[in-house]
Amino acid sequence: MSGRHYDEWQVGDRIEHPIRRTVTETDNLLFSTMTHNPQPLHIDAEAARASEFGQILVNGTFTFSLMIGLSVGETTLGTLVANLGYDKLVMPKPVFIGDTMRATSEVVELRDSKSRPTAGLVTFRHALINQRHEIVCQCLRTALLQRRPA
Repeated sequence: MSGRHYDEWQVGDRIEHPIRRTVTETDNLLFSTMTHNPQPLHIDAEAARASEFGQILVNGTFTFSLMIGLSVGETTLGTLVANLGYDKLVMPKPVFIGDTMRATSEVVELRDSKSRPTAGLVTFRHALINQRHEIVCQCLRTALLQRRPA
């Protein structure tokens, strides 16, 4: 796996990332604990059962992080200068323990960097999809990527 340089992308390029990941209770508990998020919906099975969802919800920040992590290998691995921002983040469906996730990425914009002639900006639309083919998380990510070496 390795990411692509700025000048190797075209608007409309789409990737179905090959890595899939089943979310475990340990993933959710460790992430919630490490980030000091004591939300009962994420860590208390009894409280979660009493909620409208009837079970523990996976921490949304973990969900977002997993989406980005699953996408890195084929997009920006080894070519990233910096992530410049995330926009239009939505989580239209909940994620539960045991859900299996996959990610897709599409290039929606390319721009030359005005301040760095050796780099360019790529805006990706990332989506995280569960085993029921439902989008559970989606965002736009703007990344500053290296150009191919001369």
